[in-house]
Amino acid sequence: MIEKINEATSYIQGQTDFSPEFGIILGTGLGGLIQEIEIQKEINYGDIPHFPVSTVESHQGRLIFGLLAGRKVVAMQGRFHYYEGYTMAQVTFPVRVLKLLGIKRLLVSNAAGGLNKGYKISELMVLGDHINLLPENPLTGPNLDSFGVRFPDMLEAYDPEMRKKALEIAKEKQLNVHEGVYVSVSGPNLETPAEYKFLSIIGADAVGMSTVPEVIVARQMDIPVFAISVITDLCFEGQLKHVTVEEVIAAAQKAEPSLTLLMKELVKSF
Repeated sequence: MIEKINEATSYIQGQTDFSPEFGIILGTGLGGLIQEIEIQKEINYGDIPHFPVSTVESHQGRLIFGLLAGRKVVAMQGRFHYYEGYTMAQVTFPVRVLKLLGIKRLLVSNAAGGLNKGYKISELMVLGDHINLLPENPLTGPNLDSFGVRFPDMLEAYDPEMRKKALEIAKEKQLNVHEGVYVSVSGPNLETPAEYKFLSIIGADAVGMSTVPEVIVARQMDIPVFAISVITDLCFEGQLKHVTVEEVIAAAQKAEPSLTLLMKELVKSF
């Protein structure tokens, strides 16, 4: 695995000498932030040795290097999910590569269903904590000692400083942003009403099918993480209805201006 990570990193470094400070992972329907980046280099996932290729229609599958608010970033336009058939090692492979490319902070976005009855569609939720219900952990198997300890602590999975700053920015810019707990499930099917109720009872405010694996690996490597969800559908009694992928993407795109502004201001502040 380490050999594959090194080969992927070497290939990218052979294509560009750009050294990013921030890594950004863009979720379903949330590629609009790319428009704000002064792009220096684009690399297709399919060209990078051992890199997974996104199979989800709304995920473009490119690494974007450039300047966002004057800061050097590398953005993943498209991520990977367990439900696509990848192992957790494959899902988190790019985060390992981003570490070797030099990122100092990781920002992650996702689309999620709202379990908290105070949430509305297209609002944002800063992740303060998570619940991991995925059937596999990305750290299972031989530990990659050069990347971190065998038993990384998750007391502060989401960086308190970045969370605080994001909420201050939201207040200043009059953005409707919550802070809550995200629960990650395997998918790809959406949950039943009883499952939504269960997830709410155990303490989740939003549910999705990503983010947690990348966060676990980033924290093992001691990278501070900020993550944010766009609430794309409501998953509690009285608001449940049939949901299509198109509706999820439309709700995410409606929130893109707020998300883009928040991410841009957050990057600028560090």
